[in-house]
Amino acid sequence: MVAPSSTPQAVLLYAEDDETLAKLTIEHLETQGYQVLHAKNGKEALHVLNQRNVDLVLLDVMMPQMDGLAVAETIRQEDTLTPILFLTAKGQDKDRIAGLKLGADDYIVKPFAMEELLLKIQVFLRRSGHMQQQQARQITFGACLFQIEKRTLTVGGQEQTLTHKEASILRLLCVNVGQVVKRDEILISVWGDNTYFNGRSLDVFMSKLRKLLKPDPQTEIMSVHGVGYRLVTNTPVELS
Repeated sequence: MVAPSSTPQAVLLYAEDDETLAKLTIEHLETQGYQVLHAKNGKEALHVLNQRNVDLVLLDVMMPQMDGLAVAETIRQEDTLTPILFLTAKGQDKDRIAGLKLGADDYIVKPFAMEELLLKIQVFLRRSGHMQQQQARQITFGACLFQIEKRTLTVGGQEQTLTHKEASILRLLCVNVGQVVKRDEILISVWGDNTYFNGRSLDVFMSKLRKLLKPDPQTEIMSVHGVGYRLVTNTPVELS
């Protein structure tokens, strides 16, 4: 079971006209600590958004009165940051592509496994919750200086240039310092999926990052067996 989100009482807008599916999904989400606002159609979803601030939007594509694509387009006219996940039926490739072009962050194909839904929600809440930190130009921790835009890591005066994926992984660990970041979260956030092949690539990248950080005795990337990784440092992490 995916652990509850680290964001306490994150508020989700869930737009779905299938009452049976909606009831089951809402029950699962609430057991994970989320507050769920349910809308039965597109117009109702926009009404809810006008009344409440939400942390993430789940949109069924095929809804009465106003479909999910139209809702997403309306949202993105004023809000470019709140994550939007589309729920689409098999075979709706055109809708999935259209949704991503409108600014949706990802999609899930129905019927979906609850584990997949919970994991994707967790990934995007974590990403959006740290948006401000991720916009920082540099991160200082231990004896390390990580310059994000330049993709350089300086440890003990020695500067190394990181690959895009190495930089993305390190940034994810930095903004969640002291917390366990699940392997699947890293894979979905950096690679886009959690296939076996990408999992082996993650092991290689993590080994490289550990070697780069090794000269700093205050800092370590710890493995949590079967779960993920945690960046541990004896000094505060500073973002600027």
